[in-house]
Amino acid sequence: MDEIDRALIAALQRDASQAYAALGETVGLSAGAAHERVRKLRDRGVIRRTTIEVDPAAVGRGVLAFVMLESNAWMGDEPSKGALAAIPEIEEAHVVAGSASLLVKIRTGTTEQLQATLRRCFEIDGVTGTQTIVVLETFFERPLNAG
Repeated sequence: MDEIDRALIAALQRDASQAYAALGETVGLSAGAAHERVRKLRDRGVIRRTTIEVDPAAVGRGVLAFVMLESNAWMGDEPSKGALAAIPEIEEAHVVAGSASLLVKIRTGTTEQLQATLRRCFEIDGVTGTQTIVVLETFFERPLNAG
């Protein structure tokens, strides 16, 4: 990756819907050259997907919690991965080192829905406990900086 690739990624993170002509102008390339660079970044797996950012509260998912899942088994393999992925309120799941096995990010509409989601986590084979942190306010969320 060179500086142009990094600038393309930064511009796409600000607005992934912009035309290749505008994108190219931002980084000093023609529309065709910008398109080819973006295609190569996708082919190499640097850009995994193009998406939009949705306000969670606006779609009824304003309760955010980070949950450490404790277990008596390794949780990084199937069927644990599949069981976690089947719970739509879980946005992210990470195998971690420390007293817990997994860190999951959960978004729900209410604390009652959060409680129901935690119950579903307890139904996963091997899960023995949780430590939940409910977010009161988010100051910022930052996209990955490719630079």
